[in-house]
Amino acid sequence: MMGRYEDWGYGQMMGYGGFGFGWIFTLIFWALIIWAIIAFVKYISEKSNIKSNSNDQGDSAMKILKERYAKGEINKEEFEQKRKDIENMK
Repeated sequence: MMGRYEDWGYGQMMGYGGFGFGWIFTLIFWALIIWAIIAFVKYISEKSNIKSNSNDQGDSAMKILKERYAKGEINKEEFEQKRKDIENMK
């Protein structure tokens, strides 16, 4: 005796794998995976840019401080205090 779905050949889905919607779910799945990887890479690169920008600002601040000290605009005590402040910001 033949079962109810044996006449169709591939079981209950008639060989269509979910009536043709399986590829859509696969596409959405891989799109989400790729989006997550891109978002992670952007996050990491932005985080490293923030660190490098803060170091650049500290270096430029120190450069300006040294120039002001060399010109005589500030004395040694002010220079040392401001240098400590800049180093604490890093």
